[in-house]
Amino acid sequence: MRILLMAAGSYGDIAPYTGLGARLQEAGHEVALAAPETFGELVSGSGLEFRPLAVDPRGRPAGVKEGRSVLLARAAAFIDRLGDGLADAAAPGADLLLLATTTAPLGWHLAEAMDVPSLGVYLQPTLPTGEFPPVVGTPRSLGRWGNRVAGALGQRVVDRLHAGAARRLRARLGLPVCSQPARRRSLERLNWPVLHGFSPTLVPRPTDWREGLQVVGNWWPYVAADYRLPTEVEDFLRAGPPPVFIGFGSMAAGQGERLGALAVDALRRAGVRGVLQSGWAGIAADGADGGDVLTVGEIPHAQLFPHMAAVVHHGGAGTAAAVLRAGVPSVPVPVTADQPFWAGRLTRLGAATDPIPYAELTAVGLADAIRQAVAGGALRGRAEAASRAMAEEDGAARVVEAVAGLEDVCQGSRGECELRWEG
Repeated sequence: MRILLMAAGSYGDIAPYTGLGARLQEAGHEVALAAPETFGELVSGSGLEFRPLAVDPRGRPAGVKEGRSVLLARAAAFIDRLGDGLADAAAPGADLLLLATTTAPLGWHLAEAMDVPSLGVYLQPTLPTGEFPPVVGTPRSLGRWGNRVAGALGQRVVDRLHAGAARRLRARLGLPVCSQPARRRSLERLNWPVLHGFSPTLVPRPTDWREGLQVVGNWWPYVAADYRLPTEVEDFLRAGPPPVFIGFGSMAAGQGERLGALAVDALRRAGVRGVLQSGWAGIAADGADGGDVLTVGEIPHAQLFPHMAAVVHHGGAGTAAAVLRAGVPSVPVPVTADQPFWAGRLTRLGAATDPIPYAELTAVGLADAIRQAVAGGALRGRAEAASRAMAEEDGAARVVEAVAGLEDVCQGSRGECELRWEG
């Protein structure tokens, strides 16, 4: 089967699909991954066909100290460019579309025009539930009724943001007029299946979700079987006690100098060694002496995190899962979007300190949290217990099984399809 995975966003929105795509290829499928142009090397390096999207992930809402109106405006601009990019990426054809959270609202229309089935492969629990509030918004529960209402309102906002791009995409594809809410409702009536790539250890499947929504476990970024840590990293790890990792991934662009100085100060106050990941912020240990702080670029979390005493991170879905998988305590510093949700989940699980909102981050506060994480045997014990539970999960295998067992049942002239899988 020719499978087209479609994902858009920053590194954490793309990397998990390289591992998922590789597993699908191992199962005998031909797999292409459509992603922003900047991730061509990442995708090709995993052995997948790369179909570039002419969008810049740095133009996505990922900033610091931006109001809701600014974030929504940036999201709308990103979505407007995304529609044509997805259509171009789909032009070579496919037998099945696998759609990420960021691409599904437009991918639904592509699947209809191509007359092929589609399957959601989401990294976040975005569907309304009474068990927790929307993942983007307040992390505080609003009660079961309030959480569901807030979730439904959130979907209406998403539909409005995609309305213009969806209308233009349908016109380009020669499809009849159909509003974004109507397209969503038609799929929900068919129980359009969505497999969620996060661990039920961290977020169990909500009991009030409709049929077709499953939590299957993480799919992890592709890492070559012969990958080894860089020599300088291995030497640093051998030179002393386990260090503390500090990184903010795709967050805080332009804040590198300030964050680097703050991180080194916090590490020194806490009396621990550290590994700083530069990320989009450009964090570096400038001026650090004594060889107790190392700056690194992009290194697979699966290979690095198990060597850490604790991990300070922004609370992205992938990073939060990778720390838990390593059995290491977290110090979450959420910046924006869904990060407060994942940070709160780690803390609720007992595997992390209380989150430090990025806007309130200081060297003194970070040092206190690092000391708590490093010395906290209970935090490490719960992280290790979660790691053992996650080791029993195989989210990629669940997707492979779903693809192998699905049956395409198309209904009506507009190509509305229901996906079913055996078992």
